[in-house]
Amino acid sequence: MGFEFLTNTPLGIARTAWLSELDALGFASAAETVPVQDACGRITAEAVYAHGCAPHYAASAMDGIAVRAADTFGATDTTPVTLSPEQFTAVDTGDQIPDGCDAVIMVEEIVPRDDGSVQIHGAAAPWQYIRQIGEDVCAGEMILPAHTAVSPAAIGAMIAGGVLSVSVIRPPRIGIIPTGDEIVPPCADPAPGQILEFNGAIFSAMVREWKAEPRLFPIVPDRFDLIAGALRDAAEECDIVLLNAGSSAGREDWSAEAVRSLGQVFFHGIAMRPGKPAILGAVGRVPVLGVPGYPVSGILVIEELLKPLVDRWYHAAPAPVPTAKAVLTRPIVSGLKYEEFVRVRMGYVGDRLMASPLSRGAGVVTSFMRADGILRIPQGQEGCEAGQEVSVRLLSSEEKLKNTLVVIGSHDPLLDEVGNLLHTADPGLYMSSSHVGSMGGIMAVKRGEAHAAGCHLLDTKTGVYNVSYLRRYFPDGGVRLVRCVGRVQGLMLSAGNPLGIEAFADIARPGLRYVNRQKGSGTRILADYLCEKNSLAPEQIYGYDREELTHTSVAAQIAGGSADAGMGIYSAARLYGLDFLPICVEEYDLLIPDSAFDTPLVQRLLDILKSEAFRGRLTQMGGYTLENPGEIIPWMED
Repeated sequence: MGFEFLTNTPLGIARTAWLSELDALGFASAAETVPVQDACGRITAEAVYAHGCAPHYAASAMDGIAVRAADTFGATDTTPVTLSPEQFTAVDTGDQIPDGCDAVIMVEEIVPRDDGSVQIHGAAAPWQYIRQIGEDVCAGEMILPAHTAVSPAAIGAMIAGGVLSVSVIRPPRIGIIPTGDEIVPPCADPAPGQILEFNGAIFSAMVREWKAEPRLFPIVPDRFDLIAGALRDAAEECDIVLLNAGSSAGREDWSAEAVRSLGQVFFHGIAMRPGKPAILGAVGRVPVLGVPGYPVSGILVIEELLKPLVDRWYHAAPAPVPTAKAVLTRPIVSGLKYEEFVRVRMGYVGDRLMASPLSRGAGVVTSFMRADGILRIPQGQEGCEAGQEVSVRLLSSEEKLKNTLVVIGSHDPLLDEVGNLLHTADPGLYMSSSHVGSMGGIMAVKRGEAHAAGCHLLDTKTGVYNVSYLRRYFPDGGVRLVRCVGRVQGLMLSAGNPLGIEAFADIARPGLRYVNRQKGSGTRILADYLCEKNSLAPEQIYGYDREELTHTSVAAQIAGGSADAGMGIYSAARLYGLDFLPICVEEYDLLIPDSAFDTPLVQRLLDILKSEAFRGRLTQMGGYTLENPGEIIPWMED
């Protein structure tokens, strides 16, 4: 082979361009389905939704007796109530609540009598000590978003939600092909001129740390046809291929030619030292990385160019790089043509962190073992002087920085979808949402506890949502109201509407069992307003004080048969196959403090609200209208 001049492409430019070329070729991760019990530590390939509720029946939360709460009214210490055996059923924790019962009295609070009856000295509140259907997980709720690690607790949540298998990202298979006439398998007594093949072991260990599966191929002699054949076989079996050695421009360096004969070479020569002879190519959609033979060069090339591929496979954000300021003990001379990586040993002397350069030889693998840090000298810089303060990447345990968008306020399933879209678009971003009602969200923002709050508070005097509340609680401003969605609110009814409910006022019918949202939620405020409008007193409505924290939990109670009706949104009713009586279209908006508005997290949130992916998902869910989501709504009085 004739001498071939290498390129000298800056590392960052080459890496970005290579990833872009691989995306265009169709490089992408693959999924596999595994039993939930075997999924710990795996990465979800898609969002996981509960198949059923947990618990899936109304269950006793205590050992005691199940009763009809009305039978206990009036019981006090001075006027105890006696229940006949026909009026109660003994239950243990976890037992199903018998039909006709709506409360449990703890065994410690009953006094058995000889005739089989029991005496109680306190009235039971409806639904006390009863675990409601879906208290833990509601069918259809998102348990895990896509591209998220499965924890032991998540395994329990999935099983509780009826999910027995899960789609996870399959570990990438990384083929490692060692080449060279002088390379021999590890042995105790290599002959002169023989070099033990240990790069394969190093590289295999590195990719295992990244949760990839190495496939170490046999050593291939320096012959073009053999190298090309091994590369062809590896590309058929693996997702990524490392071709080790033969990447320079010597007379027996066939790696670049072998890659070119089967696919494409995008870059051959990177402006980094050690590691300049690296090859960035592809065979079909399979990335091929030509790695220099010297171990330090290989380690650096793999960290800088292979690790981003594995991160791309798992949809993972690059891990944050811990750095520290240190003072050089000796000068370092560096060429202007390369970005140089210098291994240093470090230690504190007094209150200063000192850095001493180690051997810079590309073949001195022990320098990596001994190094406490890596000093990067940018391309175009001649070096560093002794006594100069430099920034050093620490080769120690890294503290992963977590970026979490905290949303507190009114519940809506769209928040789960926003969180999933946020994390899918940028694996380094997360969202934590707590459902405490619209008023709870306003107070959380006021106390500086949240980046955003979901609100849909109706001013019953003006018919306008949210504005009057912001003027009341934020008279001096400091927050922004962001348009989110319009959503259809109404009565969720048992499938088929067996009771023939035709209007909101029908919830006061004798025998109808209502389930409500918690006080302070926008839905509860709307229900209270509708009661006032229809001249209904809460005492007239059985179950009006029975509260649930989410729309889906209200729907779950109705679908489970413990309630006949409840206020909620159309998407929750649709999710559970319930009938739905529309009442109004309300505004569901986001309240965002000025202090958080310009942060990357919130700006990405606004991007999601304006995206077609968000619009498409809500269209699938049904019951929403979208008019300029992400728009700022003026609310301050002139």
